[in-house]
Amino acid sequence: MTNLFINGAWIPSQSGQTIALVNPATEDTITELAYGGAADTMLAIDGAQAAFKEWGKTTPYIRAAILKKAAQLMRDRVEALAIDMVKESGKPLAEAKGEWQVAANLFEWYAEEGKRAYGKVIPTNRPDKRSQVIYQPLGVVGVITAWNFPAYNPARAWAAALAAGCTVVAKPAETTPLSAIHMVSLLKEAGLPDGVCQLVMGDAPGIGQAMLDHPALRKISFTGSTRVGKILMDGASKTHTRLSLELGGNAPVIIFPDVDVEAVAKAAALARFRNNGQVCIAPQRFYVHKGILDAFSKALVAQVAALKVGSGFDAATQLGPLITLQQRDSVKSLMDAARNEGSVVLTGGSKPSGLDKGYYFEPTVVSAVGRESCLATKEIFGPVLPLFSFDSL
Repeated sequence: MTNLFINGAWIPSQSGQTIALVNPATEDTITELAYGGAADTMLAIDGAQAAFKEWGKTTPYIRAAILKKAAQLMRDRVEALAIDMVKESGKPLAEAKGEWQVAANLFEWYAEEGKRAYGKVIPTNRPDKRSQVIYQPLGVVGVITAWNFPAYNPARAWAAALAAGCTVVAKPAETTPLSAIHMVSLLKEAGLPDGVCQLVMGDAPGIGQAMLDHPALRKISFTGSTRVGKILMDGASKTHTRLSLELGGNAPVIIFPDVDVEAVAKAAALARFRNNGQVCIAPQRFYVHKGILDAFSKALVAQVAALKVGSGFDAATQLGPLITLQQRDSVKSLMDAARNEGSVVLTGGSKPSGLDKGYYFEPTVVSAVGRESCLATKEIFGPVLPLFSFDSL
C-alpha cells in the first residue's frame, strides 16, 4: 500500500479509497495506491502554505544545498530507481536510467540557477529616487504531471519551484506514481522541511479543481492533454491562478527530394518511436515528396521492422508496452479507422505475436494517408508513423 505524502508523513486518503497500480508489461498489480481527492488536496495546500512562511525566507544557497543533495542521492541509487520506473511505465531499463540521470541534472541545475535570480536596478528621472526589481517566491505551486516521463516531468517543475523558494503540491499520474514517490522521499532524506513538497495522487478533476479553488495556491504547472489544459485555462480565468501548460502536439515533418534518404529514414524512426511514440513533441505527420516516396518508404520500413518490442528488462528491447489498455485500444481504433479510410499498412499495425500479456502494439508505418485522415487530425501518442505525399512546396 502506497499513501499520500502530506506534511512530512505518509497518510491514507481521507476517503479511504485505493486504486491498483498495474504493470503495463505484465498486467499484474504492483501495489495499491491511496486515491486522494479534493479534500486531501486542500489539506496539502494548507500545509504547503504554512511551510512557505519559512521556506520562502531561506536563502537560495540553503535551498541549493538540499536540492543538490537530492540530485546526488538520485545518482547514487539510479539502478533501483530505474527498476521501479520500468515496472510502472514499461520503458526499457537503459532509458529509465537515463531519465533519472536527467532528473538529477535538473535538480542540480535549478539549485545553481536559484543563486542567480539577480533582479535589476532601473534608472530614474530623479537623483533622490531608486527603482529596483526584486524577485520573490510566488508561494504554493501546484504541479500536475503526465505519465510518459515519470521522473523528468516532475523534476523540471519541482526543482524550479523549490529553488525559487516556492512550496509544491504535486499530483503525479496515477499510472506512474512510483518515480514521484521516490523523488519526494529523496528530498525528505536530503533535508527538505516538512510541508515544502506534498504529494497527492488520485481523482484528477477533483485535485485540479481544488488547486484552482484554494486561494493560497498561486500557480499551476500542467503537463498533459490539450483537453485538460483547456479546462484549466477556463478555471484559471475565474480564479486568476497563473498557469504553465505543456499540452499535446501533432508536429509535421516535410521531406524534400534532395535529402539523404537512408539517413533521414533512420532519423525519422528514432524520432517518431522514441518512448514508443508517447511524446508530446514527437514528429507525427511525415510529408514525403513523391519523387522519393518509394525509396523512403522502403528504407523506413527496414528500420521500423527491425525494432525490438518486449519487456523493458530485456537488454535488447527498444520499445516497451503502451502505458494502459485504454491507450493501446486508442491506437488500435485509430489504425482501424485509417484502414477504413484506405490507408495501407506497410509494417506492423497490430498486437505483436508472442506477447500475450501486456499493452503492446507493433511499431507501424502507414502510407496512402489522406490529408483529412484521423492520423492527420488526431494526436496518435503511440508507435504509428503515417506517410503523406506531395508534389511541390
